[in-house]
Amino acid sequence: MRRLPPLRSRDIRTNQADVSCDVCGRTLLRGERAEAFLTGGSRRQVCELCVARAVHEGWIREAGAADELGVRPARADRGRSLIARLRSRRDRAEAAGAEPEAELDPALEAELAAGEHPVVTERPPVREEPVAPREPRHVRAVPTNAELKMERALEVFNASEHPRTVAGIARSLGEPEIGVRTSDAQPSVVRISVMWELSWYRYEVDLSDEAGGARRAAQGDELEELEDADRVVNATADAHGRLQLGE
Repeated sequence: MRRLPPLRSRDIRTNQADVSCDVCGRTLLRGERAEAFLTGGSRRQVCELCVARAVHEGWIREAGAADELGVRPARADRGRSLIARLRSRRDRAEAAGAEPEAELDPALEAELAAGEHPVVTERPPVREEPVAPREPRHVRAVPTNAELKMERALEVFNASEHPRTVAGIARSLGEPEIGVRTSDAQPSVVRISVMWELSWYRYEVDLSDEAGGARRAAQGDELEELEDADRVVNATADAHGRLQLGE
């Protein structure tokens, strides 16, 4: 019986260059298509599994870049999430050879990402925070003097978890401007505005129900969204995000 020669394994070679996803780092399989995105002036390749994540981070699809840039207002960061805008600023600093800005605390970054929306091309409306159900009110005497009200409200704010958020953002955006004032409609309520160039937060403290603590009432990206009275600076923040009256 005639013996057949042994089979030889053959190397299969293709002319297709390896493409890696700039989000997850995975090398794409043969036949898998990559989407082209633009961010920080650089072109990035993104696999199909990571497209949603790239869009959420504020990356722009290359196919629609010209249209989006044509209608985008003069301020390119407007309408993007705070985290996406911080990362864009860091990318531009690295491209220019400047020292990158400080990183956000990972825990704080996760907290901010959980409360922000995907990128949009129009200016987003002011986001009003839903009022969570409270425990039965513990009524106490409310100071009648406006300055005493503001001082007491800052004590309640400093005892909450919000100073950690203020301190974390300040490490990237710098020292905030603080405006504290009493509410015209509700004498027992004190409004606290924490403001940066790229973002602002408004907190409220009801002195007739201090057990409810300080709650985040609203946030936004443009200082023009705030009332003029809220933008009057009369307080400062220390390195730990604690507030005190006196500019």
